[in-house]
Amino acid sequence: MSTLEQKLTEMITAPVEALGYELVGIEFVRGRTSTLRIYIDSEDGINVDDCADVSHQVSAVLDVEDPITVAYNLEVSSPGLDRPMFTAEHYVRFTGEEVASRSAYGRTEPP
Repeated sequence: MSTLEQKLTEMITAPVEALGYELVGIEFVRGRTSTLRIYIDSEDGINVDDCADVSHQVSAVLDVEDPITVAYNLEVSSPGLDRPMFTAEHYVRFTGEEVASRSAYGRTEPP
């Protein structure tokens, strides 16, 4: 996790949790059009209205704190079936479940 992602996580965790959701993780992808992806979850699942509520709340926080110096798109979603795992707790929660993994090096076969 980058320093910016750590700062953003600290900044938005409380507002997301105040709405009753778990902040699963975030990704900030720099590019011609940078994107801040926020993944949320709850015991009841996530729907579009949940994502909109979190988007509005997080946008308000980011507008005041202004931690991102470039233009970016904000995306809020559930982690979905292909959920990324961000913390050790995520691995523990899904112990015994089937997973697929991808190497950061792009190799699919042993050396």
